Amino acid sequence: MAILRRTVLLGGLTTLMAGCAPAAPPKPQRIDGWGDFRTRFVQPDGRVIDTGNRGISHTESQGYGMLMAEAAHDRDGFERIYGWTQRTLARQDDALYSWRYDPSLPVPVSDPNNATDGDILIAWALMRAAQRWKVPAWRTRAAQIRTSIRLLLIRQRGRRTLLVPGLQGFLHPDRTTINLSYYIWPALDAFRQADGDAAWGPVIRDGEALLTDARAGPLALPTDWTDVFDDGRALPATGKDPYFGFDAIRIPLYLSLGGRPEMAPTIARFWHSYADQNRPIPAWVDVVTGATAPYAVSEGGCAVVRRLLGSAAPPCAASGQPDYYASVLKTLATL
Repeated sequence: MAILRRTVLLGGLTTLMAGCAPAAPPKPQRIDGWGDFRTRFVQPDGRVIDTGNRGISHTESQGYGMLMAEAAHDRDGFERIYGWTQRTLARQDDALYSWRYDPSLPVPVSDPNNATDGDILIAWALMRAAQRWKVPAWRTRAAQIRTSIRLLLIRQRGRRTLLVPGLQGFLHPDRTTINLSYYIWPALDAFRQADGDAAWGPVIRDGEALLTDARAGPLALPTDWTDVFDDGRALPATGKDPYFGFDAIRIPLYLSLGGRPEMAPTIARFWHSYADQNRPIPAWVDVVTGATAPYAVSEGGCAVVRRLLGSAAPPCAASGQPDYYASVLKTLATL
C-alpha cells in the first residue's frame, strides 16, 4: 500500500496550521504556487496526478490538493478535487477511501485497501472547507471519516494505542507496523477538538511517546516504518530499509506544524551536524549503518530543515521542474 517515492526530491511541506474551532473559520492565508500546481497536476475533473509515480493518483495527492485549494480560497478547485475523490475512491462499507487510482490498469481502483494518512488529510480538509464556506455536508462527511478512522484504524498493541496505516497488511501476530509520518499532528489536534479527548487523546499521547521510543541506531532517529511489539518495543520495520528518509522527513515537519518541535531533538541534532558545517543534508540515512544517500535533499527538504532549526539551511539539491511530490511539499511550504 505504501506509495513508492521514485523521485529524489523532498519538497518542504510546511504550514497548514489550521485551528478547526467551530466558532470561527480558518484565518485567510496566502499560498504561493497553487495556480501553477493546479495547472500542472490537477486535471479538470479533479484528479491530482502523481507524476513521479507513473501518473497514478492516491488519497494522499487528493487530500493535499484539497488542503492547498482550501488554503488558497479556491472553492472551485476544492470541489473538483473532492468530487473526484468521492466519486472514484470512496469505499462502500465505511467512510474511508481506496488508496490508489492507476489509469494503466484495466480496473484503475483495484486495491480496496485504504491509506490512513490520506483519510486524515481528506477529513481535515473537509473540516477546514466546511468552516470557510459554511457547507454543513462537508462537516458531516468529515465526522463520518473520523468515526471510521477511530473504529477501524486505531488498535491496541500491548499497552499502546496505535494509528494503523491501513486496514490490511499491518497487523501481525507478534507486532503492528506503523508509519510515524502518518501522525499528522495539527489534524489529530483538530479531531480531538471536534470529538473530545476520550476519542483521540490516547492515540495522540501514545503517538507522542513513540516519537521517543522509536528512535533507532547510533543517531537515535525514527525510520520511515516502525514495528511495535506487545512488550512495548518499537524497532525499524522488518523487511523495510531502516531509513530516516522520504516518509520520515515529514515527522519533524508535522511536529513543527502541530506545535511540538521540541519532540524532534535527535533529528535537529543530526541536521545541525550538517548545517553547522554548511554541508548538504543527505536525502536519507540508514539508522543502523550510518550510510547516507549520495544526493542531498532538495529545496523542499531544506525548507523542513529551516522550519525545525530556525536557521538557514545548507546547500540543497539542484532540480529541474519538480514532480508532484516535490511540488506539493514546496507549495505547502509557502503558507
